[in-house]
Amino acid sequence: MSPDPAPTHDDKASTNHKDTGSSRALKHVPVLEVDPLLDDPNTRIVVCCGSGGVGKTTTAAALGLRAAERGRKVVVLTIDPARRLAQSMGIDALDNSPRRVKGIEDAAGGELHAMMLDMKHTFDEIVEAHADPGRAAAILGNPFYQSLSAGFAGTQEYMAMEKLGQLRARDEWDLIVVDTPPSRSALDFLDAPKRLGSFLDGKLIRVLMAPAKVGGRAGMKFLNVGMSMMTGVLGKLLGGQLLKDVQTFVAAMDTMFGGFRTRADATYKLLQAPGTAFLVVAAPERDALREAAYFVQRLAAEDMPLAGLVLNRVHGSNAAQLSAERALAAAENLEDPRIVDQQEGKAGLRNSPDTYGSSEPPSSEASVPDAGSPASTDQDRSIEQLTAGLLRLHAERMQLLSREQRTRDRFTARHPEVAVAEVAALPGDVHDLAGLRDIGDRLAANGPEYIEEREARA
Repeated sequence: MSPDPAPTHDDKASTNHKDTGSSRALKHVPVLEVDPLLDDPNTRIVVCCGSGGVGKTTTAAALGLRAAERGRKVVVLTIDPARRLAQSMGIDALDNSPRRVKGIEDAAGGELHAMMLDMKHTFDEIVEAHADPGRAAAILGNPFYQSLSAGFAGTQEYMAMEKLGQLRARDEWDLIVVDTPPSRSALDFLDAPKRLGSFLDGKLIRVLMAPAKVGGRAGMKFLNVGMSMMTGVLGKLLGGQLLKDVQTFVAAMDTMFGGFRTRADATYKLLQAPGTAFLVVAAPERDALREAAYFVQRLAAEDMPLAGLVLNRVHGSNAAQLSAERALAAAENLEDPRIVDQQEGKAGLRNSPDTYGSSEPPSSEASVPDAGSPASTDQDRSIEQLTAGLLRLHAERMQLLSREQRTRDRFTARHPEVAVAEVAALPGDVHDLAGLRDIGDRLAANGPEYIEEREARA
C-alpha cells in the first residue's frame, strides 16, 4: 500500500471546521478491526506492548473480556505490579495460577481467567520441573539462586516468556492475552529473555566454574575477574560464603543451563508464529508514539507479526466545527465590558420621569428588572462571563485535539502500513468489568461501518 501524502498546513486548516478529531485520523490509514482478530480461531496469542503508562494493562484486560464474551476461553497474563487488573475484574488478588473471573456474560460459552506473574515462583517451578528433588532443594535454598530469581536484571521478562510457553504448551485456552512488563523501554520485553538465557548458558557461567577447577589463590583471583563483570546482585553477595554459594549453584544447575537457552529460543519462535498477534499500545503523545514507532520497526526486523496500533485516550469534541481561533475571538468579544452602553442604560434609568423624585413606592412590576436595569445588566454580564469561560475551555480542547492530530499524522505518514484503532478518552479510571466492557466496545468501534456512520454525522 502506497503512503498517502502528508497533509500540508493549508490542508489541516481547511479541515479544522469539518472533522471531529478521530474520524479524520482513521480516514487515510488502515483500520485495526479488533473483533475479527479476536474471533479468529487461529489467533492463539495476543501480546500488548508499548511504553509505560499508556494503558497496556487495561487494553489487555478489555481484549480478554471481549474475546471471552464472544465465546472464547481466554486467560490474561499480566506482569503489572499495580494490580489494577485484579481490581477491575472483581478479584481480591491475582497470583501465579490462572483464576476464573466471575460476572462475565457467558451466553456464547466463553470463559475468562486471569493471572499475575510471580517471577520467583515461576523460576522455582522451572527448577522443580527440571531437576530431581534433592538437587531442586539444593538450588532453591542456595543464596545465590534466591538473589538471582528475585531480582536479577531481565528475570521478570524472561519468566514472563517462560510462563507464556507453559500456558501455550498446556493447550487449555483458546486465547492467551499478554500484558508485557512495565519497562523503561518496551524493547526489553524482546531482549531480556535472550540476555538471561545467554547468561545462564554462556561464558560467565564458565568463569564462575573456574575457581572449582583451579582452586587456591589463583582460583580466587580468577573469580574476582568474573565478579567484576556482574551487576549489583552479585555485589550484595560478596563475603566468605560467596565462592561456596556460586560453586554449589553452578554445580546443581549444570544440567539445566542448556534448557534455559532452548526454552528461550522456543518461546521466541512462538512469538514469531502466525498464531501470535502483537498490538502496540500508545497514547497520542510525542514520546509514546516515538517509542511505538521504534517498536514497530523492531518487530518488523525480528519478523514478529504486528496486528496494529491501539491509540488510547484520544480526545474528541462534538463541536469540532467551532475552531479554537473562533472560540477565543468570541470569548474576547463577550469579555469586553462595553462601558458606554452600560452607563447609558443606567443614566437613562436615573433620569426617567417615572422614577425621579417620586414619593410612591415601586410597584411589584417595577421591582422586576427590565432589560435596562442594573440587576439585569449584572445578570447578563454573569451569563456572558460563563459563556466566555466555556468558549475558552473549548478552545483549549480544540488545541489539544490539534496537537494530537499532528502527532498521529507524523506516525501514520512514517508507517502508513500499520493499522490503527483509536480509543476515546474516558472521564475516569476503569475499575470494574463494565468499564473494561466499555473499553472493548470502543476498541471494536473502528470498523468500516462505524467510521462511515461517524463521518456522515460529522
